[in-house]
Amino acid sequence: MASDSATKSRYVVAVSGGVDSVVLLDAMHRRYGDNLVVAHVDHGIRPSHESGGDARFVQSLAERYGLPFELIELALGEDASEEQARDARYAFLRKVSKKYKGPIVTAHHADDVVETVAINLLRGTGWRGLAVFGADDVYRPLTVWFKSEITDYARRHGLDWREDSTNASDKYLRNRVREKAASLPMSAKLELLALWRRQHELKVDILHETHRHATFRRHPYIMMDPDAAIEVLAHACNVPLTRPQLHRAVIAIKTAKAGSKYSLTKNVSLKFGLDDFQVLSHKK
Repeated sequence: MASDSATKSRYVVAVSGGVDSVVLLDAMHRRYGDNLVVAHVDHGIRPSHESGGDARFVQSLAERYGLPFELIELALGEDASEEQARDARYAFLRKVSKKYKGPIVTAHHADDVVETVAINLLRGTGWRGLAVFGADDVYRPLTVWFKSEITDYARRHGLDWREDSTNASDKYLRNRVREKAASLPMSAKLELLALWRRQHELKVDILHETHRHATFRRHPYIMMDPDAAIEVLAHACNVPLTRPQLHRAVIAIKTAKAGSKYSLTKNVSLKFGLDDFQVLSHKK
């Protein structure tokens, strides 16, 4: 891993080597000059000759732009889930962000927003599934561009990029959804993007209200509107749950006998008293 002095605050640009991140890096460099650092993650999911080639390609980009380069080589294995890869990637990016005292910048674009909203709605995540890409420490300037615009930029500026073989695999839900989302009319995509932006505006108010009403007493959940009870419980538990899981948990809060338990997930359960309940974690 190579880098220059970390005293200067820099944008941490996540670059995979694909067309999206290559365009992001070029556009950021044109605007911010050397106020950037290039960060690359080799997840260790694909064969080493592929992922290693990507790492060398991204390092050469960093050298061409005269920027520091930060690399981590993981060994997640070919059976790693998208969630595992994402968690490991952001853990590294946040470490680099802390080192360079600057925000993370990723190449998520408008089509990524549409795909992620679709995936989350399929999973039953409720409004949180619509308010995606909302981390305060991550900057996503390409969400105003569609994939076709990114590819056009790359061609106009003569940029080279690498193709990730996993993008063509049916193993990943995102790839299957991407194929379906590509056929959506532009009007539908624009409507989803408008809903996404509006949901982010509402998110602050929703979180304020759920925080104000959050409780581990059972009676308030009996008296609340069912949809409100689900939102308040989600905030109180602070565990990633789908709406069906939350709905069943609210029913348990209303009806379970004192001293009983209810499993929320494999690692989390509720333990009921006569008037209240506790959230128990079973992680080792």
